[in-house]
Amino acid sequence: MTAYVFPGQGAQFPTMGQDLFETSTHARALFEQANDVLGFDITKIMFEGSAEDLKETRVTQPAVFLHSTIMAKVMGAKFKPDMVAGHSLGEFSALVASEAMAFDDGLRLVYQRAQAMQKACELQPSTMAAVLGLDDALVTKTCEEIQGIVVAANYNCPGQLVISGSVEAVTLACDRLKELGARRALILPVGGAFHSPLMAPAQEQLAAAIKDTHFATPICPVYQNVSARAVLDPKLIQENLVTQLTAPVKWTQSIKAMVADGAHHFVEVGPGNVLQGLVKKIEPAVTTAKGSIDD
Repeated sequence: MTAYVFPGQGAQFPTMGQDLFETSTHARALFEQANDVLGFDITKIMFEGSAEDLKETRVTQPAVFLHSTIMAKVMGAKFKPDMVAGHSLGEFSALVASEAMAFDDGLRLVYQRAQAMQKACELQPSTMAAVLGLDDALVTKTCEEIQGIVVAANYNCPGQLVISGSVEAVTLACDRLKELGARRALILPVGGAFHSPLMAPAQEQLAAAIKDTHFATPICPVYQNVSARAVLDPKLIQENLVTQLTAPVKWTQSIKAMVADGAHHFVEVGPGNVLQGLVKKIEPAVTTAKGSIDD
């Protein structure tokens, strides 16, 4: 069985999507449609902007979403997923690609999500840190023992976990984790504490928009970040999307669940190839590939 996976924030790069725009009339139409939906020329930023331009959350999230979803649509009949999953923001791409949500609706939600998260980041100094070389359970337990807000945010693969919270608490946790033998505990250059309780204001703002958006039964199971389980029920999909903003991304658990359910080949659709590397670290026996028009 083949699983398709979709990257999240951080996968962006200058000129992203320009090759699709120039080689596919379908892709060009979708990019132009996206400009109309957003009310600004995001394609110009994607194709001509600098890496710094693309770091702005209101640009990053819709840009990564567009690259992924348009790639999936351009693949056409070659896009045949038995199951899908997306890392954080990538979950929205996975839902559009699996036809649980319309392209326009997905783009609007992603843009609203980006704006809501940006506002939440501005309310309190917060950050994230990558922790390498420690058992997930030890990192999680250590965060629970730190005074202040710091939680496990991304279970990326065995030995690689991202923590999230207030600047002070994350810094304290990093110091403690280094004492416990972490190979690295590195503060990340991000705008705030994603997938932590500090995203509660964004969650409240986005909940109404998600509730008002039409969701259909996807063409294949979607393994959502919150539960790391196959989901087909539209109502549950909506609930999990709301919860996702303050809950950890269970990527390791999701990949393991997909393999247990029969996945043996994983195709990454969207910018970058980070997910292929994570998948191989989680389940070395599977095969991975990069989705492309020529697949």
